[in-house]
Amino acid sequence: MSAAGQALKRTHPVQMNFLTRKARTAAAMALLWAATAVAAAPLPSTTSVAGTKLSLNGEGTRYKAIFQVYDLGLYLPKPARTSAELLRIDGPMKLAFVAKRDLPGTDLGVAFMKGLAANNEKALVSKHLTSTNRLIEVFSGRAKLVEDDTFAMEYLPGKGTQFYIAGEPQGAPIGDLEFFRMVLNIWVGPSPADFRLKEKLLSGNGAAPASPEPQQQPKAIY
Repeated sequence: MSAAGQALKRTHPVQMNFLTRKARTAAAMALLWAATAVAAAPLPSTTSVAGTKLSLNGEGTRYKAIFQVYDLGLYLPKPARTSAELLRIDGPMKLAFVAKRDLPGTDLGVAFMKGLAANNEKALVSKHLTSTNRLIEVFSGRAKLVEDDTFAMEYLPGKGTQFYIAGEPQGAPIGDLEFFRMVLNIWVGPSPADFRLKEKLLSGNGAAPASPEPQQQPKAIY
């Protein structure tokens, strides 16, 4: 008998039971991950904002642990492969979401606020407090979004950020370009909601991948 076989034979029955349970748990988790880790539903390759045709720069799914939260697509007038390239764009832009599970409106609004705070300078967040509060109000005003509900954020040059839920505009546009860039940072900033999602959003519509950007550990889940 090999040394490994002799060592296994000497293993205490309690230890063997523990190892067996641990293996079963790992297998179950792997199966659950495989069941939930399906590809994001395809989003339209183009859209139009303020009369400008935008192309899908990248899309992906936001995960919380192993569970899907929402699909997200980033639409731009030109490709962007890094956060710096994205934040230099000053034309129309759009973030399009599809809920993958029930999302309490208040939780979603507060989560976006945490994302803003984690990825933008404190002075900048204070400067745009009115717009940030409006962002929270838009989603907190809904009891919840259910699976397959859509919501979106569009930047309209000279007007601000327009929020949509189920295709319906939620009030008038708010803020300016600086505020929309702060919103973008929730997903492409130094502490994004999901690093894998950040990479997919910045895929540049099939352009060659850019050099990796410095990454920090996420400070919050949103």
